[in-house]
Amino acid sequence: MDVVSVRYIVDDVAAARDFYVRHLGFVVEVDAAPGFAMLDEALRLLLNAPGGRGGAAAATPDGQVPAPGGWNRFQLVVADLDAEVERLRAAGLRFRTEVAVGVGGSQILLEDPAGNAVELFQPAG
Repeated sequence: MDVVSVRYIVDDVAAARDFYVRHLGFVVEVDAAPGFAMLDEALRLLLNAPGGRGGAAAATPDGQVPAPGGWNRFQLVVADLDAEVERLRAAGLRFRTEVAVGVGGSQILLEDPAGNAVELFQPAG
């Protein structure tokens, strides 16, 4: 395997693209909005509009359709979680949780414009 990609279903590809580029440092590789965008930041992130063409937006045989906003997420490791939270809150972004401290470190869940979770994580020590 060469590249690992994560696909998020989003309500507005352009808004999600702008969120990830502006606030989390992703770079646009492919911009085919309004239906699709491919971003990169040590992780290839694929953004798809629901109900669009292609397999990623197709309904299952029982009629379920992909939708944004689940609890699955990818993790971005940060050096100073408190500073990142302050910076992102000042930009008016939404968090799903408050900072939680565990054995391995501290984390918080940021939400993209479609309600998908992004975990910001600072390792312990």
